[in-house]
Amino acid sequence: MKRADDFASRRQHLAGLSDEELKKRFWELAEKIVEPMLELGRTHTTPAVERSVLLRMGFSSLEVKPIVEGVIAKGLMGKGAGNVVWRLSKKLGISVREAGVALSQGQHWDVVDTLF
Repeated sequence: MKRADDFASRRQHLAGLSDEELKKRFWELAEKIVEPMLELGRTHTTPAVERSVLLRMGFSSLEVKPIVEGVIAKGLMGKGAGNVVWRLSKKLGISVREAGVALSQGQHWDVVDTLF
């Protein structure tokens, strides 16, 4: 069975749009599709996931544990531990590595409070 070609009828609602309007519509629809996935990421992370992210950023397991505990204590799990480290590094003008090590040693948590 051959499928009927209905492209012309399905695109009628888009036919009058300019290239710029088509781009705008595309990005609106893309955001609509991605938003539920982003929300799941915000609401369904776990300490294990956050530790895994930090390990992949190059931190040792000894460094990761206090960072994740600090992120939990600050109520920032939904922001992501890696994001916390990255934002701190940008705020202080230091490397991500330096920021993470400092957090693991209990430093700069007061600055983290100002980032979100």
